[in-house]
Order: sequence, then C-alpha cells, then structure tokens
Amino acid sequence: MTSPTETASPMPVAGDQAPKFKLSAYPEGEVSLDDYLGKKNVILAFYPRDNTPGCTKEMCAFSEDQAQFESASTVILGISSDTIQSHDKFAKQFGLKQKLLADSSGVVGKLYGTIAEGKTTSSRVLFIIDKSGVIQYVIQGMPENPKLLEMLAKI
Repeated sequence: MTSPTETASPMPVAGDQAPKFKLSAYPEGEVSLDDYLGKKNVILAFYPRDNTPGCTKEMCAFSEDQAQFESASTVILGISSDTIQSHDKFAKQFGLKQKLLADSSGVVGKLYGTIAEGKTTSSRVLFIIDKSGVIQYVIQGMPENPKLLEMLAKI
C-alpha cells in the first residue's frame, strides 16, 4: 500500500490555484510561493537533474535572460529532486543567477504531478503563476524564452 505522500497528484491546470510549498533554496534560505504573492509572477520550472545537457541548457538560458524576466515582474524558480549541495555545484559551475529549489524528497514534484508514481525525478514542466497565485500556463518541455516572455505579457 502506498502512503498518500508517495502518490503523485494530478497535474494542476491553467486556472487552478498553485499548490503551496516551502523548500530549501540555493543560494540560501527557504522559498515559498507566498513570498511572491501580490509582488511577482513566478515561473516554476521543474527539471529532471542538475548537470545534464537539457537541464543545463534550460537553466543557463533562464540565467542569461534573467533581466528580461525581471522586467516582466517575474521570478524564475528552478526545482528538481537534487540536493542543495548539488544545486550549489551546478549553479557555480555555470554561473546560474536564479534560485534553485531542492525537492530532494520529491514531495513538491508529486504535489504538482511532475513526478510519476515509482519515479524519483520530475518531468520537464513549467508553471507560469501570476501574482495572485493562479496558474496561467502549464508548458511541458522546454519552450524558448521569447515565447515565455510573450505569455507573461498577456497576464
């Protein structure tokens, strides 16, 4: 029998209130969605692993375009099952500027439906969450940043 904390939830959809969480973050402290309510949009970017080719490309692109996202009143939060120590090495190796959240127990990935039952890593899924905490877009895969910025301009 599987306990409720081990079972993945269905993936939230546009229009849903974003599930709340609090996780340890690189470079320091803890991050919660509540930290941004009423202040900034959030791109919650689930990715499988630090230091893999696709994840490195995605996180580096976010870092390179961080000023454009900040101009769109948006913060990017990368989230994977990796530890803070792994995020620290990954971020320093590639000069990443965005916060990386450590979901090492997979609880948040399961809450957002990005970790399938029996798996330990997230699928690559982005949730664009507006300032009121409502999911506006769910994007599977790795969209180009200009497309994400266009979406942000609509909210």
